Amino acid sequence: MARVEPLTHLRRARDVIDARFADPLTVPELAGIACCSREHFIRAFRKAYGQTPAAYLTRRRVERAADLLRSANLTVTEICRCVGFGSLGTFSRRFKDFYGESPAAYRERNAHGPHIPGCFVLMATAPRDRSLSDKPDSAAAG
Repeated sequence: MARVEPLTHLRRARDVIDARFADPLTVPELAGIACCSREHFIRAFRKAYGQTPAAYLTRRRVERAADLLRSANLTVTEICRCVGFGSLGTFSRRFKDFYGESPAAYRERNAHGPHIPGCFVLMATAPRDRSLSDKPDSAAAG
């Protein structure tokens, strides 16, 4: 059987963060994806990517928020929720740490041109209830 390199598992966990940044991801869940203990995962991730998994996740969320602030017709609170932050205060602090200004000031300085309607962004980022999509349509069944 071929040996899988540890970096492959770390990449898999990083890819999950990139794809599911808005979900409530936990370090133990990501460590499981990387097939290692929580502590080893944090050390290995930091060594490979220069930051902890939590810091990487926060950075991805803030980067996506900046994209939405430039291009979407959503409130700062809606964007905060769309990118996975549970608290507007935490979101605003983290955003200011990265960009040096509040989300509202960033939008004012960087938003130009037409915006994506907020309803489209919200539909695209809404969690999907997979239990409903697995059931046959009652009208089609009858």
